[in-house]
Amino acid sequence: MNQQDHTKPDHPIAVRNAPGDSAIVVVCEHASAHIPTRFADLGLAPEVRQSHAVWDPGALAVAEGLAERLGATLVAATVSRLVYDCNRPPDAPDAMPARSEVIRVPGNEGLSDAERAERAHRYYTPFRETLREVVAGKSAPILVTMHSFTPIYHGQTRAVEIGILHDADTRLADALLEAAEGTTALQVARNEPYGPEHGVTHTLRDQALPQGHPNVMIEIRNDLLTTPEDQDKIAELLAGWLRVACARIGESPCTA
Repeated sequence: MNQQDHTKPDHPIAVRNAPGDSAIVVVCEHASAHIPTRFADLGLAPEVRQSHAVWDPGALAVAEGLAERLGATLVAATVSRLVYDCNRPPDAPDAMPARSEVIRVPGNEGLSDAERAERAHRYYTPFRETLREVVAGKSAPILVTMHSFTPIYHGQTRAVEIGILHDADTRLADALLEAAEGTTALQVARNEPYGPEHGVTHTLRDQALPQGHPNVMIEIRNDLLTTPEDQDKIAELLAGWLRVACARIGESPCTA
C-alpha cells in the first residue's frame, strides 16, 4: 500500500494510500496504544497499557485490510485514545478521560483548561484537518470508521459481535445490514454496543453528515481479532459487504 506517515509532534497522523482509487475513506481513530514519553505513560500500570482502555486492539489491522481490498485511503491516529480520543470534540469530558471503565488514568486527572486545549491543538486539530483534506479530495466520498470493542464491559457480557453504527444518515448502515444477511453466523446488530446517544459518532457528524456523504461506523468485538488470520478474515467479510452496500445506495466504492 502507498503509505505516507505523519508522526511529527504537530502532525501525529498516519495517512496511507493517499491517492486512493476508491471513494472510500477508512478512518481508525483508536488505532494506536502509543503514549508519548512526555506523558510518563499517563501513570498507567504496564498491564493496562495494551488494554482496550488504551486503544482498539485489531482495529487498525482490519482498517488496513479494508483499504488494501478496496483501494481506499486510510487515516489513522498515532497516539492512544487516552492521550486524546480523536472521535471526541475537545469539550467532551471523555476526550481525555480520567477514568476508562474501571481503569483510573492518573495522567488525565485534574487537567487544566490550558492543558486540555494544548492536547486538542497537538492531536485533535491536525487529525481533523488532515481527514477533512482527504475527504475533500474525493469527488463522492464515503466515510467508514473502524473500531473494536471489549467482550465484557462493566462486568456485562456482550453478545453482539459486529456493530453497524450510524447517526442521522442511515443509508450506508441500512445497506450494510442488508448485505450482511445470510452471509455470516456472527451476530450483527444496529447501533450496538453503542449508539449516537453515547457520543461515538462524532467523526461521522463532523466529517460526513453536514456534507451529505454516505457514512458508517463499524465495531468488531475484539475477541474476533486476536490473530492476523482473524483480522484478515474480518477485513475480507467487511470488504464484501461494503461493495454490495455501496452498490445498493448507488455509490461506487472504487471511484475516486
